[in-house]
Amino acid sequence: MSAPAIVGTIDEPPTAPPSRRERRADQNRSESSSHNRGPLMTTAGYVGMTVALLIVAVPLFWIIITSFKERGDIYVRPAQWWPNPATTENYHDVTTRIPFSNYFRNSLIITGVTSTVKIVLGVISAYALSLLRFPGRGIVFLVVIAALMVPNQITVISNYALVAQLGWRNTYQGIIIPLAGVAFGTFLMRNQFLSLPGEIIEAARLDGAGPLKLLWKVVLPMSWPTLVAFSLITVVNEWNEYLWPFLMSDDERVAPLPVGLTQLQNNDGVTNWGPVMAGTVLAMVPILVLFLVLQRQMIKGLTAGALKG
Repeated sequence: MSAPAIVGTIDEPPTAPPSRRERRADQNRSESSSHNRGPLMTTAGYVGMTVALLIVAVPLFWIIITSFKERGDIYVRPAQWWPNPATTENYHDVTTRIPFSNYFRNSLIITGVTSTVKIVLGVISAYALSLLRFPGRGIVFLVVIAALMVPNQITVISNYALVAQLGWRNTYQGIIIPLAGVAFGTFLMRNQFLSLPGEIIEAARLDGAGPLKLLWKVVLPMSWPTLVAFSLITVVNEWNEYLWPFLMSDDERVAPLPVGLTQLQNNDGVTNWGPVMAGTVLAMVPILVLFLVLQRQMIKGLTAGALKG
């Protein structure tokens, strides 16, 4: 009978701590690898930014140059990337073939009224859901979230039937009122108000600020960048709204500019894209000007917020 084997463990000798030279070598290797990754990440960032810029800028550039081309130059192959010769006849066609001033006026009215209603209701409802206490506040917010999940196209038929029964077809109120929903603005501004420092809110209340004064003097100045972003998104969406105004309008009395531009397309199957592109450029100009103006305010608000912080 053999004796059982005895299994033992051999303790390894303790390793000596790394010397100063080894630590310095490891530090140099880590710094070298970080320096090598730095230019690579910078190059990747510039490449991504360039690709994104091209995706946005190339179609915009093509729209602008096409608006200055003669009709025969639009369909040539290969495509001409510069109008030769350049002409402004397309812009003249836009103002003569359709009542452009009427469509432009209607867009200003519809966009201005609808955007104002959305912004005011969005700010007030978000303020109530974030900084006021009342029964059923959580249920109301769940209803707002549910409204965000429902596409607008689903409610088109029911809204159309209701507006038709009220006799509001081909009227401003028939276009504006169904578009005055504020679910997105309420959600966006509520999150912004909840992120504000509670100490400042409580200090303003202790100083005797009522709900309206607190909103106007304290909450909105600290939320200016988000409010500007919300306003820009709202104005752009309402200016480009097409489906609902198209269903609600019959002629140039209330139809906005996106609906009016469709009148530039010919019914014989061949569209003269020059006037269409010229009308598109004219429709983009007010939004670009508004964006430039509000962008300055947004940067100013961000700078002021950083200085206060």
